[in-house]
Amino acid sequence: MTAHTPARPRKKKSRRGKFLVIILLVLGVLLVAADFALAAAGEYQIAQRMREKLQLDEDPSVRINGFPFILQALRGDYKHVEIRAYGVPIKDEQQGVDLRDLDIEADLRHTHVELADLLAGNVSKATIDQVDGSIKIKALDLNRLANQVTPFDKLSIEPDNRAAATQTPTPDPKAPKTTAAIKLSGQTNVAGKVVTLTAYGQIALVSGAIQINIDDIELDDNSLKQIIPQLRQALAIKIDPGTLPFGAKPTAVEVESGAFKLSGLITDVPLVQR
Repeated sequence: MTAHTPARPRKKKSRRGKFLVIILLVLGVLLVAADFALAAAGEYQIAQRMREKLQLDEDPSVRINGFPFILQALRGDYKHVEIRAYGVPIKDEQQGVDLRDLDIEADLRHTHVELADLLAGNVSKATIDQVDGSIKIKALDLNRLANQVTPFDKLSIEPDNRAAATQTPTPDPKAPKTTAAIKLSGQTNVAGKVVTLTAYGQIALVSGAIQINIDDIELDDNSLKQIIPQLRQALAIKIDPGTLPFGAKPTAVEVESGAFKLSGLITDVPLVQR
């Protein structure tokens, strides 16, 4: 008779292999869950400190980028932390600042703090190599400020993408842009008549503030051209939001759909005031 190799040992080995794979998968899921839990705890502590530092009414959104979190935590060096806060009011009567709908963003590059201190909320010794900060001033605030001179309604902010506005040569493409072309659209009231207007011009960075300069205004009623100088003057608004997050000074401006954006950076700063 011919001898046959028993099949059972192979089945046992196959079952053991499957069992090991399942164990590894479960351990992997647990490790990932633990990593995210630690990251969430760290984000919560930073959000608490940033609420105090930025004087916000609510905790900002905080995200510690990079996976796995635990490797960054063991080094005490978090490569990129994002902080976002939306609809923030800022009022400083001494500085003449009264803005009610700002978006504040800060990107922290290499935040240095020990894991134990971070989880305990003790970040008094934490430092940041570089902070890229920005503030967005939206149409709601522009409309309110413009109304102090002339009644406007439904003002919108857009980049001016006309060919003439995009042909200005830039000496250094990498240098911060201190001017940007704008297009403002909205309505005003003239002798009880609603007039639709489109204004073209530039925003410029002047002493840390945004200065609006209007070059051309188009009206839907050409018989009212005599009011264009008045409208141009009314839209020549200066908006000063003060310093950027972490005390960074504005060095660049740009126009986005619905907002003006001021941005700048600061290096070697503490996470919280000492």
